[in-house]
Amino acid sequence: MVSEHGGDIYGRDIKLDFSANLNPLGMPESVKKAASAAVASSDKYPDPYCRELTKKLSDHENISAENIVCGNGADDLIYRIVHALKPRTAIIAKPTFSEYAKALGEVGCVVTELDTDDIPVGLNDGTDMLILCNPNNPTGRLIESDTLKMICEKCFENNILFLCDECFIDLSESNENRTVKRFMNDNLIVLKAFTKMYAMAGLRLGYSLFRSAELAKKVRKSGQFWSVSSVAQAAGIAALDEHEYVKRAQKIISEEREYLSGELGKFGFKVFPSDANFILFRCELPLDELLLSEGILIRNCANYSGLGEEYFRIAVRLHADNETLIKAIEKVTKWQKT
Repeated sequence: MVSEHGGDIYGRDIKLDFSANLNPLGMPESVKKAASAAVASSDKYPDPYCRELTKKLSDHENISAENIVCGNGADDLIYRIVHALKPRTAIIAKPTFSEYAKALGEVGCVVTELDTDDIPVGLNDGTDMLILCNPNNPTGRLIESDTLKMICEKCFENNILFLCDECFIDLSESNENRTVKRFMNDNLIVLKAFTKMYAMAGLRLGYSLFRSAELAKKVRKSGQFWSVSSVAQAAGIAALDEHEYVKRAQKIISEEREYLSGELGKFGFKVFPSDANFILFRCELPLDELLLSEGILIRNCANYSGLGEEYFRIAVRLHADNETLIKAIEKVTKWQKT
């Protein structure tokens, strides 16, 4: 059965999860301690405006606090942004994260899917919103800086709202000068999350950046009032001090991505280049089902528009886990040959 998203380890005997694209270093100890300490005050309502967290994010992102909106994970903000701004027509890339189309569909938006390379040409004054993921999920590719600049300029000229999801960008060593923030204008919204970089998937914490305070206000008023728990806010505040942890993770991911790509290629799989902490590849075998017998979960990408049952995505983990995966693939593919 194809899971709608990665990380569905429940109800199965999973020893290693390669389907969820999280920092392989795991949650920092400082974040765990901050979250645990915050439980003691959870008899009180959380700050609905995330004041302390937003102030710290303002320094971290070099943007005014009034232009930051926090949410219960990036997914929460995707839906809040779409429901607050109600685009009638939108463009998304294919293949890409399925929640964009789902959120747009909830407000009756007409969605056009384009290959990433065709998007700059497809932008016109008949489009209300563009949503892109940088680096894209599941391909892992960063958008070239010149292309990003062109897209931002065309969106501004044609009054198109541009939501750019950069939840994975901080996990890439090659992210410098590739972020859309360099071209910030009033039509741009940048989506980020603590989920991936700080391995905080269970705590649910994301945020969005705006240059337009008016757009930020609209989104802040949408959705539930207490969208971020006290525990998640405390964890986020602690996470933003973990500078060395971020650098270490980027280095490990870069090295291990190269290792995994090389090893997957030895099996004859078609491996797609990636700038992120995950790898997309093509294999004719039902590899996800075969690896479940070894207690390993990978992401079948059949439910991504433009892909099929033969496409799979794996997260980049620590070397010992990556070696275990490669040995398991060798084992299950030998079974098929015999």
